[in-house]
Amino acid sequence: MSQIVRTLLFLLVATTALPAGAVGFSGDSRQGGETSQFAPETIIHFSKKVEKALAAKGARVAILARMGRPPAELPEGMHFTHAGFAVYSEITTRDGRKLPGYAVYNLYQNAASPNTSALVQDYPVDFFAGVAVLEAGIIIPSAELQQRLLAIITSPTYQALHEPRYSAIANPYTLGYQNCTEFVLDVVNAAVYQTDDIRQIKSAEKQYFTAQKVNISPLKLLFGSMFSSEVTLSDQPGEPVTATFESIAGYLEKYDQGSESFSVLPER
Repeated sequence: MSQIVRTLLFLLVATTALPAGAVGFSGDSRQGGETSQFAPETIIHFSKKVEKALAAKGARVAILARMGRPPAELPEGMHFTHAGFAVYSEITTRDGRKLPGYAVYNLYQNAASPNTSALVQDYPVDFFAGVAVLEAGIIIPSAELQQRLLAIITSPTYQALHEPRYSAIANPYTLGYQNCTEFVLDVVNAAVYQTDDIRQIKSAEKQYFTAQKVNISPLKLLFGSMFSSEVTLSDQPGEPVTATFESIAGYLEKYDQGSESFSVLPER
């Protein structure tokens, strides 16, 4: 598929209502409005497979990503559309039992106001409920970084790092707007530098993190931002860039010795 067609598809996605069965970029499937493309038992089975993959690696904290859109609808260089933290926890079931499992900590768009977001904790079955493709991206940080991440996620710093103004292509180097992947990156660097100072975090990101270029012409991006409240260019002083699951994986591979990333696919 040509880049022109890919770009037009991206703009169509950004400026029209979501099709049935898609949670978009950072939507919460529990807010309704989506009809899953997969049977509930398929989602449950896949979610358990992801949890088993995390447990097999001994992960206490991992970065988990999903595909809310088919790859053909995404700009070049982007694959996963949403990421959050999977944290090994004691899960209380509906019948009151307490079982080991993973809770997922997300920045989700608000369905009624897609240019804003909220921090929501759910579970893998919720996380994957409305995906377009059953594929999970996983980053397992080093053991030391996992410990630091757990300390941040369970502290007031986690909430303090949340910027509720949402943009699907938020610039990770600037303040004012945030998307799910920028939030993940900010939390990672809060853990790395053990700070809640967002300006120190942004300074480090400018120096060490390589953002993903948004491969869409400025004119088309401007057109998209005029018709979609979840896209803005006001935090993009130059060539538009954003954080992605893939760019975060490359960042940790370079600077966090012992981290690893991989995908989980359903059984064929």
